[in-house]
Amino acid sequence: MAKSKSSSLIAFAAFGAATAAAAWYGARYSRNRDRSSWYRELDKPSFAPRDEAFPVVWTALYALIAWSGWRIWCAPPSRERNRALGLWMAQLAANARWSKLFFGQRHTLAALGDVVALERMLLSYISAARNVDRAAAGVFVPYAAWVAFAGVLDAEIARRNPAA
Repeated sequence: MAKSKSSSLIAFAAFGAATAAAAWYGARYSRNRDRSSWYRELDKPSFAPRDEAFPVVWTALYALIAWSGWRIWCAPPSRERNRALGLWMAQLAANARWSKLFFGQRHTLAALGDVVALERMLLSYISAARNVDRAAAGVFVPYAAWVAFAGVLDAEIARRNPAA
């Protein structure tokens, strides 16, 4: 079932808006001065990226996340497409929740649990999306790699800062 160009553009805008909403939700918790100083004062490992890296990386990843979801939506309806779209929505919610847990509530261990669940969702999404649209699956690989790195970083921060 082919989608019209106008419905496809509307869908692309909707995937972009959903992704931007998740990014905004997460950013609310990481931009607060008090929370930012809390993060700066944590004992972090030497492999922790500089603060300036995060907005650059996340902007690129969020663009890929939106594009991937839109590509899956554009595919012909199928059970695999529906599964991939469900996983896409679930990963977006888990992604937004991590910032609230880590920065907002300062629960590094709860955030670690969330990032582990997010990584599992990402790998499941990649697997499901591969059966629908290989390009949509492929652009999630850098995202999954970054989240895996974030999990290692979160675990090390939690280990170094047990009172945080």
